[in-house]
Amino acid sequence: MTASPIPAATKSGKDAVLADAVDRAREAALADGEDFVGDHLGFVLEDVRRGTHYFACTHPGYHGWMWAVTVTRIARARKATVCESGLLPGPSALLAQAWVPWADRLAPGDLRPTDRLPYDGDDARLESGYVATGDPETDRVAIVELGLDRTRVMTRPALDATATRWYNSVHGPSSAGSKAAEADCSTCGFLIPLAGHLGTLFGVCANEWSPDDGKVVSLDHGCGAHSETDVADQGPDWQQSAPVIDESNLELSAPEPAEAAPEATPEPAVADEVDPESAAPEAPGAETDAPAPAPEGDTPAS
Repeated sequence: MTASPIPAATKSGKDAVLADAVDRAREAALADGEDFVGDHLGFVLEDVRRGTHYFACTHPGYHGWMWAVTVTRIARARKATVCESGLLPGPSALLAQAWVPWADRLAPGDLRPTDRLPYDGDDARLESGYVATGDPETDRVAIVELGLDRTRVMTRPALDATATRWYNSVHGPSSAGSKAAEADCSTCGFLIPLAGHLGTLFGVCANEWSPDDGKVVSLDHGCGAHSETDVADQGPDWQQSAPVIDESNLELSAPEPAEAAPEATPEPAVADEVDPESAAPEAPGAETDAPAPAPEGDTPAS
């Protein structure tokens, strides 16, 4: 037997004017649902002169839903008036999950760097911090070494739950890298120990070459960047052979003929340079340093 989509608890009473206002109710449903209004499913009189008509919703995304149009009339009126219309889920309708407040549905890992959680004064993971007693040694241990001088600090159960969560993570001893490591973090020079209760089991990795750099690791965790381990020299991945010259495939080519040297062209003879002053003709009557020739017939005196 198929369940009726109309609320059965309200099927009581009769009002002919409202029950006959099917066309008026369909017009109101079409105004909201456009072409996704189907067959008339029935009418329910919910109160005196007030009832609701139901129509099937044909939208593929709202399977099992129905249009509900509420109509009413004044006393002795023969015409119905539409009060409201909308979609209601039927017995087979696909519904969203029940609403859960944001603070209740928030899970670890959902918080983004710019998000801010509201203050929780009743957080079960926290308790009141340490109040100075005046004893120098006691206050030094509690405040300086353990850092308990805060308004609230973690409870012991919260610390134990944190230790369990960290120890079972990839930074604990069960990771593949930790199982392959030759030494654990407790002997590594890059480990910064934690103080307090968690310091007996965890530290912070400060090796920039390690995949755990800046992470909290267990003391029995390990990786390949340990400060005291080494790796044997494996040598080259392959042996480089001597180069081989292939003499069976040579390309022979004849040398190009040498170009004949061009014949030397004799250069024209160049006269010796003459001093312009010595080459100039002597002016008439110019005196010279050479003696004048003696006249013929004269004998020079002895």
